Amino acid sequence: MPTATNPIDISVVIVAWNAKKYVELCLQSLIDAPPRRSMEVFVVDNASGDGTSEMIETRFPWVRLIKSPENLGFSRGNNVAIRQTTGRYVALVNPDVIVFPGCLDALADFLEENPKVGNVGPRVFNPDMTQQSTCRRFPTLWNNFCSASRLEGIFKGSGFFAGEHMFYFPHDRTLSVDVIVGCFSMIRREALDQVGLLDEGLFMYGDDVDWCRRARNAGWDVVFYPGARAIHDRGKTTAPFPVHFAVAQQRSVLHYWKKHHSPLEVLGIRSIMVFHHLLRYMIALVSSATRRGNGAHPQVRRQVSSACLREILVGGSTNKG
Repeated sequence: MPTATNPIDISVVIVAWNAKKYVELCLQSLIDAPPRRSMEVFVVDNASGDGTSEMIETRFPWVRLIKSPENLGFSRGNNVAIRQTTGRYVALVNPDVIVFPGCLDALADFLEENPKVGNVGPRVFNPDMTQQSTCRRFPTLWNNFCSASRLEGIFKGSGFFAGEHMFYFPHDRTLSVDVIVGCFSMIRREALDQVGLLDEGLFMYGDDVDWCRRARNAGWDVVFYPGARAIHDRGKTTAPFPVHFAVAQQRSVLHYWKKHHSPLEVLGIRSIMVFHHLLRYMIALVSSATRRGNGAHPQVRRQVSSACLREILVGGSTNKG
């Protein structure tokens, strides 16, 4: 237990929903190569039905398990645990992340050496060790239009035509950025105390963008640090429910824009989102007709775009995939 003379250095918070396999791998990575600093680990189980809680109790009894009787979502789930943490640094880690040896220590060391940094994120790889983009710019009408119109794909490597994600950045050097993607980041306790917890109006997605904007507004820097590394098996936990999570993302986007932008800008982002999903729907129709679709099945893409259009235009979509 932490004391006044021997406090906990790192608090790790993991929020899980029906991700038993991934939680097990994530926790095992913390056991296989524990940090040299003192650490406590919290897992919030959002009413999973796959035995996640039972697995943790059996295999990882040292974990501070919080069993929620309902799915609190990502932001509320993290906040429940953060309120109970005692560490000087709080690492928010997705359940589908594998933490490399030395990663947590490297992030904590970086924060200790850079007192003006409130949030730092590691270099993250896909399971095949290709680079994953974890640096973003704050949303603007222009960078969202570049994504919606596929200009970012046509002009690959261009910062001007890029969307929010900094795909043009090779993630090979330390860099101050607008946003560190929320799959894995470490936040200084003082920054949390000043900026506040995650916005619980964001059930899932967008919490990282919102928190980093508030942190920067409060004078804290947000930094990408490639000296720490991890793997993120992105999208696997949400893949079985494409419509449900796509709609949740649209709701989060609109919540963020209403919170941080003018009504005219909100109208602008709505228009871009409508254009984006109409374009995706038409491309999916053509793919179905010509049988040239790749990636997600064209029928699924049509369902996703239809549900998102309903959410943007009328709200209240209840389609859960």
